[in-house]
Amino acid sequence: MPATTRGGLQFASFRGIPIRAHFSLLLILPLLAFLFGGAFRRAAEVAHLPPERLAGSPFLWGLVVAVGLFASVLVHELAHTVYALRHGGRVRGITLMMVGGVSELSEAPPRPRDEALMALMGPLTSLGLAAVLAGATWLLRDLHAFNLQFACFYLGTLNLFLGLFNLLPAFPMDGGRIVRAVLTSRWGPLRATRVAAGLGRGFAVLLGLWGLVQLNPLLVLIAFFIFLGAEGEARQVRMKVTLEGIPVAQLMSPRRVGVDVGDSLWDAQWALRRERVPVLPVTEEGRPVGRVTLEALGAVPEDERGHRTTREVMQSPAVTVSLADDGWTAVRRMAEAQVPQLAVVEEDGRLAGTVDVTDVQQTLALHASRTEREERRGPRWRQERPA
Repeated sequence: MPATTRGGLQFASFRGIPIRAHFSLLLILPLLAFLFGGAFRRAAEVAHLPPERLAGSPFLWGLVVAVGLFASVLVHELAHTVYALRHGGRVRGITLMMVGGVSELSEAPPRPRDEALMALMGPLTSLGLAAVLAGATWLLRDLHAFNLQFACFYLGTLNLFLGLFNLLPAFPMDGGRIVRAVLTSRWGPLRATRVAAGLGRGFAVLLGLWGLVQLNPLLVLIAFFIFLGAEGEARQVRMKVTLEGIPVAQLMSPRRVGVDVGDSLWDAQWALRRERVPVLPVTEEGRPVGRVTLEALGAVPEDERGHRTTREVMQSPAVTVSLADDGWTAVRRMAEAQVPQLAVVEEDGRLAGTVDVTDVQQTLALHASRTEREERRGPRWRQERPA
């Protein structure tokens, strides 16, 4: 499921892209091991293998299969990532979570067709793995390698489920993303996402009800996260479409002067308190070269702040955005650089202002309020206007 998320413990990287395990994964692994271990005997019977010939306890097998499942999810997400990188997308990270994985896109492939194919690559890869593991299971049947044969059978079955489940036309599964990409060329990204997210929420409700009927808390949990994922994706697309139409000049807080590199730390601290912000750009001859934070100043003993300069504690280089850029470019750059504030620069590189999360939230709130007023006024205006 390509999406945007953050958090977790990094354990690997791919082409410089961090691969993380979300903290929720550590919580779900023992539960999955228990569930898979409970199905151990039934799975052995379906695979036509004698359970007593398999080495290890059912719980150990459950743990191995649970780890194998998330390894399969990682391969699924890598398929999304490779296709995105080859077709103009940008991937910030991959995170494995308790209900699957997400490829964090800072920029999706520009064409709806490529976005649809990127979504399709994950399920196709899972189905391909299922076919390979099914073939391995068949080849091992006469070799009496019962443990390896059972592992291939179990993981092949899970990859088959993973591929088919993600093809469901409900957001945020890959099938829902394919639906959204197909509809985008006709209806535009906002309406297409609204339809795909509605399908996702509807599917989540049905899955949750089925989980309650079956007294299956795992299904209810999966339904809950699918519902949140559909809602979050729709909200992000609304924000993207809105911010792409708003120039940075309307988002920013105007600031012609930052903290000069030669200012003492006392001067920097006073500037931050005067502006009531936790971070300010550091400038040299009017051009941003870094940023200084209250946290960095607090780490310096008070008796040293009078004779130490801002240059010594600033974080560099400066992360900037141009006045000519749009709001979505600013948000994306903040996310990629993981900074709380951007310095806005004029054509000559001089400081014009700053943009932070608060600026973005206030602008979005104003835009939503204005849109709501226009929608309320629209029908009445059409009824009252002269024929």
